[in-house]
Amino acid sequence: MIYEFTILSDEVDNFVRVIRIDSEAKFIDLHHAILDSVHYEKNLITSFFICSDDWERGQEVTLVEMESSSEYDNLVMDKTTLEELISEENQKLVYIFDMMSDRVFFIELTEILPMKNLKSPVCTQSEGEPPVQIIEIENILTAPKANLDENFYGDEEFDTDELDDEGFGEMNFDDNSLFTEDQTF
Repeated sequence: MIYEFTILSDEVDNFVRVIRIDSEAKFIDLHHAILDSVHYEKNLITSFFICSDDWERGQEVTLVEMESSSEYDNLVMDKTTLEELISEENQKLVYIFDMMSDRVFFIELTEILPMKNLKSPVCTQSEGEPPVQIIEIENILTAPKANLDENFYGDEEFDTDELDDEGFGEMNFDDNSLFTEDQTF
């Protein structure tokens, strides 16, 4: 059987890749096919997640074996075939290609072609430029700083001395006027 996967990005509107791959292939083969189709480096840690219809992540398939405290088995790409976890059209997956920023491709099994075999994966459709593979840390750290002057709190006469060590205003709990007779605790 041949699986046809459609791959989309939420970062680039016109980005689409369609990959055909044999159902008996391993996740590592799909991993390489995706990276080849977008011309990404292959030296980064990545993962697949099998998803529900509304993209909630479930079973993870990792590039390398990792210790996990999750409710799911620890599955590795080079030991897990696609057909072990995927068997129905419209099955959804996410492929995390940038672990540090949790950036993903959204993948859907759009067609199953029975009674056919494929020796190696093929990218049958390639539209749009892919998002950059890695967002540099410097770009994240150089975001504009918030203006935390005295107007930040909405009161030009705000006095930071009114706050206790945790940043909350001090309250006197001995003052019974804070509570009404209707309140019970």
